[in-house]
Amino acid sequence: MIMERRRNTNSSNNSSNGMMMRYNASSFTLLGILAILFLLPAVVDSSLFTRINNHHHRWRRQHHLWTVRRGSGGLSSSSSSRLAFIHRGGGSATVIQDNYNDISEDHDLFSMEEDEAAADSSSATSSVSSPDDDLVTKMAKENNKVEELIDDNGMKHDETMDTTTATETIHVVKKDGTLQPLEKEKIFQRLKHLSTGLDLRFLSLSDLTQSIMAGIYPNITTFEIDTLASETAASKSTQHPDYSRLAARICISANHKSTPSSFAEAISILNEDGRGFVSNEIADLVQRRSQEIEERMDMSRDFDMSYFGFKTLERSYLLKLDQDTIIERPQYMWMRVALGIHCCKSHDHDDDDHDDGSDDDADNEKSTAVRQQRSKGRPQLSKEEEENANLKDAFETYDLMSRGYFTHASPTLFHAGTTHPQLSSCFLVQMSDDSINGIYDTLKRCAVISKAAGGIGLCVNKIRARGTFIKGTRGVSNGLVPMLRVYDSTSHYVDQGGGKRPGAFAIYLEPWHADVFDVLNLRKNHGKEEQRARNLFYGLWVPDLFMKRVEEDGVWSLMCPHQCPGLAECHGEKFDQLYEGYESEGRYIRQVRARSLWAAILDAQIETGTPYLLYKDAANRKSNQLNLGTIQCSNLCTEIIQYTDEEEVAVCNLASICLSKFVVSERGSYGSTEPGTAYFDHEELHRVAKIVTKNLDKVIDINQYPIEGAKKSNRSHRPIGIGVSGLADAFLRLGLPFASMDAKELNEAIFETIYHAALEASHEIAQEKGSYATFHGSPASMGQLQFNLWGINDDETPSRRRRFTDKMGDSSCNVGIQRYASSVEGVGYDWDELRQKIIKGGLRNSLLVAPMPTASTSQILGVNECFEPFASNLYVRRVKAGEFIVVNPHLIQDLTDLGVWNKNVRNQLMRDGGSVAKIDCIPDHLKELYMTVWEIKMKDIIDMAADRGKFIDQSQSLNLFMAVPTANKLTAMHFYAWKKGLKTGIYYLRTRPAVNAIQFTVSKNMSDESVPAQSIPELTNDSECLSCSA
Repeated sequence: MIMERRRNTNSSNNSSNGMMMRYNASSFTLLGILAILFLLPAVVDSSLFTRINNHHHRWRRQHHLWTVRRGSGGLSSSSSSRLAFIHRGGGSATVIQDNYNDISEDHDLFSMEEDEAAADSSSATSSVSSPDDDLVTKMAKENNKVEELIDDNGMKHDETMDTTTATETIHVVKKDGTLQPLEKEKIFQRLKHLSTGLDLRFLSLSDLTQSIMAGIYPNITTFEIDTLASETAASKSTQHPDYSRLAARICISANHKSTPSSFAEAISILNEDGRGFVSNEIADLVQRRSQEIEERMDMSRDFDMSYFGFKTLERSYLLKLDQDTIIERPQYMWMRVALGIHCCKSHDHDDDDHDDGSDDDADNEKSTAVRQQRSKGRPQLSKEEEENANLKDAFETYDLMSRGYFTHASPTLFHAGTTHPQLSSCFLVQMSDDSINGIYDTLKRCAVISKAAGGIGLCVNKIRARGTFIKGTRGVSNGLVPMLRVYDSTSHYVDQGGGKRPGAFAIYLEPWHADVFDVLNLRKNHGKEEQRARNLFYGLWVPDLFMKRVEEDGVWSLMCPHQCPGLAECHGEKFDQLYEGYESEGRYIRQVRARSLWAAILDAQIETGTPYLLYKDAANRKSNQLNLGTIQCSNLCTEIIQYTDEEEVAVCNLASICLSKFVVSERGSYGSTEPGTAYFDHEELHRVAKIVTKNLDKVIDINQYPIEGAKKSNRSHRPIGIGVSGLADAFLRLGLPFASMDAKELNEAIFETIYHAALEASHEIAQEKGSYATFHGSPASMGQLQFNLWGINDDETPSRRRRFTDKMGDSSCNVGIQRYASSVEGVGYDWDELRQKIIKGGLRNSLLVAPMPTASTSQILGVNECFEPFASNLYVRRVKAGEFIVVNPHLIQDLTDLGVWNKNVRNQLMRDGGSVAKIDCIPDHLKELYMTVWEIKMKDIIDMAADRGKFIDQSQSLNLFMAVPTANKLTAMHFYAWKKGLKTGIYYLRTRPAVNAIQFTVSKNMSDESVPAQSIPELTNDSECLSCSA
């Protein structure tokens, strides 16, 4: 992989004087020598020296702001903090503990600077002793492999750095602006220090040091050496995942040195000089309770992050003073979010919960009366007691998020605790009216939402078709395409959250609209530019009647909503009757074969991956908002199914649970036929899901809504969306192939647990605060839960059908690595008991579960996206944070345990595009375990979506994969999904990822000969939806 780094000098005369350096694994040395030869003579030139000096002083201001402001001691960390690096290898865990202060605040990285005072008193040319010497010695005693490497031939040797070669002295710029000679040995010792606990059989620190040295040039800053070192280590991650872990530690160590030493200080900096990043409420709380808050934070948890995860946080999530000056550490972010959710009051908290959101005054009065009645007899908390209770909840949330058990959605991570707490992810919008005023009023609403980092789903069914008569102007309508081009430009112009990501609008249309053929072409790459709107995303809201006509090869009538009103506002039998009535009256624009429109849909999907397909009747028939009216569209990522109208803008607040965290212990060895000890802890999942539910309900109240219609809807119906990440990782840790029967049963049981926990928590909140305003008349109020709407009774739920191996007690369903022959029928969740409680006491939230894409947040947590299989075991990924090589760490660990992970296997994995199917030395059971999504039948993927769908009361962002799609195969796939009862038939159609245009070549130092890697997949950022990612 070729990486590129650019440095811009501070020259006002010519910006092109910036120096650029390219480097890769095979060209570090050559480029480094050329750079030195080119740059060294020029250092004496006064103008160049001035530019370099100006550059490094600007860097000091940006990256060491508070060192200058607060003195040399301002960045020291608490000496009581501890860090444990855990290396799992060969089935055992080696734990090496060290002072967190030594790792995170070890002076300037790689230059091995001493304390400021000591540095000032030392000679600039004297040899500086490494402050890590004692520390490294201590670590070596705890792990006797630290000093040794095992090469691919099995030969042991000491990993030491040869410093005997005479080289011309290169100086580096310290953070105080002084120069210090660069010493290769200190770079090596620093790498060695940070590699504690990593598998040094597969990390060549001497080679890594050489590669870093090749990229160093005169007067490079220590901060830039950090960046160079981390990127160099990351570039070697295809050799072993521990290179990526080392890269992460380098980055995080640098982050800790360049950020305030305490959370309170960070908050103070963010708010001083009138900046106002953080809300006054949170700033005041942090200053008053700083000691207690600091004691709860564990900075060592930052070092558990992956390189990819940290770079994602660094790019978009950590708060900054400006583009380059990051103030937050990851732990600061988690605490800010936790405090922002639990310790902030609503912007209008004195208002009644429902009075602004419901048209049913009787419901409001009843809910208020119930809430007042329930509050009688309960002691009223003092202000201090309430603050203590809120802090307790915040610390619980911080602890779970910082340990990676769940994360809130990206907008919540962006804005919680700030002066603009817009925490919601998804907004569903209806056109205000089929008129100029209606179109542009709606456009303004979309722009305001996009500015606030919201993703938008927009229903355009009511806009009249092209050629339709306009009474007011005596002309004819231009139809949807010109209007959508205006929306396209707006989505491009008004980005999400101030440059974090381009705005994103999904346009939903029903297939009876006469402009449907034109809309299907809008995202295509070819054709006239004035007939394209490629910044928008498109989805079809498909009634069952259309699918039946396609299946029967019948006629399909295209209509104009102006001439055939009401079609969008009804579903099921009512829609069928109205549509067929208009047909019989001849009120259609034209008629086509249903299969010709179907062919156009498939053609668009093959070329662009869209339109999304969502099934209107299933979405409405199985919704707990059925009592509100017909739902007419979904959101940007197809997992939100909520009611909207001209006045109400549907909103959803999201979070995702990391499922791999609930796999307890480790599996047995692969050579054994005995079951392992790993199991899935449903009891803990149930507990965490209840916490997430209560958090999201609080978000509804403290949220700052971008428009009034959004607040009205969200306060009335109070929907939330709980999703997941790392399902594939959980299966791997349990030793379950993704499409195996055990995995399918666990998949269903997981979502049963989440749904039960969310319902139980929502009911408990309703007992205290009252039901949501429109609860009465909903399916849940009549005892119809989501799986009942799928035609499933209580005895058919997973927990009632079968009790898995139980390690935690009879209230949980725990799945072992293998199905035990003694598995018997057992007692699971008492659905009827919960049902009766809900009928009597209500629910706080109308909707609860909505597995969303987690492209960004799953990378932060270091797991695979949402509920999807791994796309590859090795691939290049490009997102906003940069370009990364991703290796499946589970695979590398298993192959390491088997003793077969070597250069040849690594090269074969590259040649085969991340598939293990053709690697002879890998056992068959591992080949089955590590099948990629391209090797799994889509029938299994759809079956698993339907299985969990029984416990998903919104919908799910279901991508489907087909390496080489054809019309016949796509038709079979779509009809199977429709007949399985899915609400979302497909989000994106993923075809085989393209090979990087620059052919990746396995370099000679990795193999005896160069081997072209012909199909290393590259995943683009199409799926990196920051608004919905949770």
